[in-house]
Amino acid sequence: MKLQSVAQRTALATPPVLASRLRGLSDRSIAWLFIGPTMLVLLAINIFPLVWTIKLSFTNFKANRPNATVIGVGIDNYVAVLTDPDIWAAMQTTAHFLFWTILLQTLIGFTLAYLIDRKFRGHGFWTTLILVPMMLSPAVVGNFWAFLYQPQVGLFNYAVAYLSGVPASSFQMLGSVTLAPWAIIIVDTWMWTPYVMLICLAGLRSIPDYIYEAAEVDRASKLRQFWSITLPMVLPFIMLAVLFRGIENFKMFDMVNLLTSGGPGSATELASITLKREAFEKWRTGYSSAFAIILFVAVFGMANIYVKALNHVKNR
Repeated sequence: MKLQSVAQRTALATPPVLASRLRGLSDRSIAWLFIGPTMLVLLAINIFPLVWTIKLSFTNFKANRPNATVIGVGIDNYVAVLTDPDIWAAMQTTAHFLFWTILLQTLIGFTLAYLIDRKFRGHGFWTTLILVPMMLSPAVVGNFWAFLYQPQVGLFNYAVAYLSGVPASSFQMLGSVTLAPWAIIIVDTWMWTPYVMLICLAGLRSIPDYIYEAAEVDRASKLRQFWSITLPMVLPFIMLAVLFRGIENFKMFDMVNLLTSGGPGSATELASITLKREAFEKWRTGYSSAFAIILFVAVFGMANIYVKALNHVKNR
């Protein structure tokens, strides 16, 4: 029996008025007919705002004065952003947050994945329990940890006091310039380490058993198997997890905004917090648009370089 084309099958399921028109279309035309509306929606919610932001970045436009005269300022906004010491301070804070969260999440996540991959008794229950923080809303996590960090009634201070002997009320995690950056690092690590663990676990489960069997025949030790088989073969998955978490943490906003709002002072003011202040508190829309474009180009450029390194590792 002759196979029907996509157009013919679509025509059979279409009212007679449109069926005759559909029969004359090619499969490619039918495909575009279905994905066309989706493409238009994606262009409307992604491409148009980007183009509009680029346009605003070359003007002095302020969103709280929509009727004011808009003047083109060239690249002045970009120059102002790149020479603003407050912007560079926010970028340093963001880099500190990125480095420690990615490092801790990768180390802890891979360790948990390696232990769970041993398939000990009850590993399914512990895997589900570990994944709980990742399933929570950032708003819930922010409010939950804000309560835990309270110096008078919060359990975190009492746990530290129990382990170290330091009085629970003698320090404030969210009120100290020194401790506040570490407070948000701890929360983000607690929430997203399970995500890294899942990706690493997928990498560990993808390693064929016969490779380890061959290594045992060659009398390779467990440590040798780890360094020569496990780590090299799971490295692309680790790098993929680092890429995803790096992109997400670079634009981190909601959790930090709930916990500290960038404070105390500017100790936890990440780039996203600074962008929000410039756009919706100072109403420097053109300036903030230029800052947003710079952040986009920075993330896009670094991600492209990283993906090339990832492909190089995968093709070894």
